[in-house]
Amino acid sequence: MSHLLSPLKLRGIEFRNRIFVSPMCQYSSEDGMPADWHLVHLGSRAVGGAGLVMTEASAVSAEGRISPHDAGLWSSAQAAAWKRISRFVKDQGAVPGVQLAHAGRKASTEVPWRGGGPLGPAAGGWPPLGPSPVPFDQGYPAPRELTVSDLDRVVAEFAAAARLSLEAGFQVIELHAAHGYLLHEFLSPLANRRTDDYGGSLANRLRLPVRIARTVREVWPERLPLFVRISATDWVEGGWDLAQSIALANELKQVGVDLIDCSSGGQVPHAEIPLGPGYQVPFAEAIRREAGIATGAVGMITEPAQAEQIIASGQADAVLLAREFLREPYWPQRAAHALGAKVAWPSQYGRAR
Repeated sequence: MSHLLSPLKLRGIEFRNRIFVSPMCQYSSEDGMPADWHLVHLGSRAVGGAGLVMTEASAVSAEGRISPHDAGLWSSAQAAAWKRISRFVKDQGAVPGVQLAHAGRKASTEVPWRGGGPLGPAAGGWPPLGPSPVPFDQGYPAPRELTVSDLDRVVAEFAAAARLSLEAGFQVIELHAAHGYLLHEFLSPLANRRTDDYGGSLANRLRLPVRIARTVREVWPERLPLFVRISATDWVEGGWDLAQSIALANELKQVGVDLIDCSSGGQVPHAEIPLGPGYQVPFAEAIRREAGIATGAVGMITEPAQAEQIIASGQADAVLLAREFLREPYWPQRAAHALGAKVAWPSQYGRAR
């Protein structure tokens, strides 16, 4: 039997295989509302055989969006729109998941195919927020430093979004603490220059992400898994690194997080990242071993044999594919064929099997 295509159980949820759809921003929403595009985009990956289908980074507030066209989950209307999508994903045998996020100092930017970069108020932008008034890059505005009362509000926004996630029919929540967005900004000394209880020492820099994870776990049903995506390293001297990531994973495990989704980078714009097939897999392996928690490996995982080896060797408990799923929505079917295994096909497509 293929290890990659074997079931994985976390809490009360069983994933039919270890192939997960990684969150991928689509920049196709208005006022945070998912649309028909999201139904087709996410639904086709469920039809294709993935075990978990995760939404793009969905903002917990309007000011937490990366761009004005990001999806969100801060209203019941948005939850109702997501429910149509989660129901379809579930009906295809996949588990529907949502990634909850706040963009922090990287908020209020143009969509990538229009050049990216910061948006001013005249172009529909808004003032970004962050742990400290340190801009992401030249040409970006300095974020407004969040006060302690602001942080209380952000924690409450994540909790409210978790409740709405249940209303929307999701069975997994992933908290986005990677890629230079707000929770990662608090973790990294490159963005966090605070001198209060939320900055300085490692324990202080962990405080907000762990507090949010604990609060979400308290409102998220016990039977449903909670993931956290992290950047295991900033790839910059003096920044966030693997040793600190292991410490964070230990803390997250204590508050009820079930899986660490191990990505990297995104905190600063010009980090030198040694890209290559599976280049982030060693982070998932180290965190799994040192923290004793399930991990997901992500990043340039494209071939079935490569993914099989990651699971079979114990480097991670699941693989998350992003660009490869954009290229090939039915990648799990190809993996099953290559590995001599079987996965369910929709009855409507049976004649092609």
